[in-house]
Amino acid sequence: MSIKRSLTSVPLKLSTLLMLFFLMLGTQVFAANPEVSDSEEAIAAGKSIFNANCKTCHKLDQKSVGPALRGVTDRRSIDWTKKFIRNSQALIASGDAQAVAIYNEFNQLVMPNHEFLSDDDLMNLLAYVEYGDKADAAVASAGGEGSVAAGGAGIPSEYLTIILAVLVIVLLLILIVLGLIISILTKYLKTQPLDEADQEFINQKSDFKKVFRSDAFVIIITALVVALVVKTALDELYTIGVQQGYAPKQPIAFSHQLHAGQYEIPCQYCHTGVEIGKSANIPSANICMNCHMHIQNVGGKDGISPEIAKIYAAVDENKPIEWVRVHNLPDLSYFNHAQHVAVGGVECQTCHGPIEEMEVVYQHSTLTMGWCIDCHRQTSIRTEGNEYYDKLVQLHSGSKNALKVKDIGGLECAKCHY
Repeated sequence: MSIKRSLTSVPLKLSTLLMLFFLMLGTQVFAANPEVSDSEEAIAAGKSIFNANCKTCHKLDQKSVGPALRGVTDRRSIDWTKKFIRNSQALIASGDAQAVAIYNEFNQLVMPNHEFLSDDDLMNLLAYVEYGDKADAAVASAGGEGSVAAGGAGIPSEYLTIILAVLVIVLLLILIVLGLIISILTKYLKTQPLDEADQEFINQKSDFKKVFRSDAFVIIITALVVALVVKTALDELYTIGVQQGYAPKQPIAFSHQLHAGQYEIPCQYCHTGVEIGKSANIPSANICMNCHMHIQNVGGKDGISPEIAKIYAAVDENKPIEWVRVHNLPDLSYFNHAQHVAVGGVECQTCHGPIEEMEVVYQHSTLTMGWCIDCHRQTSIRTEGNEYYDKLVQLHSGSKNALKVKDIGGLECAKCHY
């Protein structure tokens, strides 16, 4: 007996669907150039170069300010690609047809020269372009090992409020239950044959003045008042130096949602000190102009928006932009960005929250001592491929638990207070 199968009943793999999609578009899919290394070391090195120099204008698999880069070594020769990356304007000026076509296709935007990149740097960059960008999986696993739990400082105010509310509710329920029991017993006793003294006791009216003057009532009210005062005092103590939610108005309406979110500009591009020093650095107007001297902004005088005009004015007048600081630790605390970002591999969002979603930047975390200590207690050390921790891992090898920050002195007072 023959069995007919419908086309829709045939299971299609994702790779098959992708192949059909590209065939429908008339696009050929090629394997990456075999001259390009696919080693993890080359891809990692290339990613750093890409993030520092290319990510502002390029994406791997879709057009952005510039063309999509994936498969560039199949569409172009490696030598041509290197020349274009190092000095695209020289290649365009020479009349190279491919370079001129790209230049015209993308509104004649000028790509900065990268002559400082060595051949090894360029090959690592191409390795990342062809084989890299599996960052989505890394972001999805951010909640696993090495992630930071958002600890708080002491007992949160919300918990104290809940505790007090529960105590008041329990007290009221007890009073209601006691009132119901007394009412039921009184009605029952009135139906029973009692002597004259008992009848007089049951029929007596409640004297609320005596209740209010009783020791029990005074103790209960005093306890509630003391609890309320203590809660208020603790709330005020815990808010000293805490600026969570602080979002000051800045001199220029800079949108992190647009720059870090939509355009995926890495934090390190503007905050240049985050991987090399204690402070992350506030970007100068010159860093802004690296992009805005090539990007036309619609609106305002001469096609420049009023906010962008402020950057031009700061550059022309050689005056710094007076940004208002959002995150400000007390002077008695020492925090080093390079230690956390470059060595510890901590993501910016761990402390600063979803910065790529903020139209106006605000302080996301409490940044209190308790918050930092909770982080050090719960964060596992990322030791893989990091020689900085080799000896510490060897010393910790006898323990069954993962090596955490607290195990390498993360709870020592002198680490933060020196």
